[in-house]
Amino acid sequence: MTRFGLLLTSDSFASQSLASALLFAKTVLNHGHSIEHIFLYQDAVYSAANHIDLPADEPDLSAELAQFCQQHNIPLLFCITAAEKRGVVSDKLVARDGYTSAGLAEFAMRQTHIDKLVQF
Repeated sequence: MTRFGLLLTSDSFASQSLASALLFAKTVLNHGHSIEHIFLYQDAVYSAANHIDLPADEPDLSAELAQFCQQHNIPLLFCITAAEKRGVVSDKLVARDGYTSAGLAEFAMRQTHIDKLVQF
């Protein structure tokens, strides 16, 4: 059994990265492997934004990812510095439910518990 970590760096509203990561995560679990964490960095932190209002005909992949992670007990982390820099979180803005802030040091420490890191 392989223990994976996922690193998302692309803006999920401007690319297929979040959809691809979610499909990959589901496939990994279906094949008996595990995902130890999912970490959002750089523009991927926009997925943690609580103040995004999507049109009714667009799927809310950010909510789907959070629900998937909660269902499978996978830590869903986002870089707090990248999020603050992009206006995703602040003193007045909180992250979306299911997303937990973390620093790069925590991300680095988590790498010791995985076999493979896959970036989207």
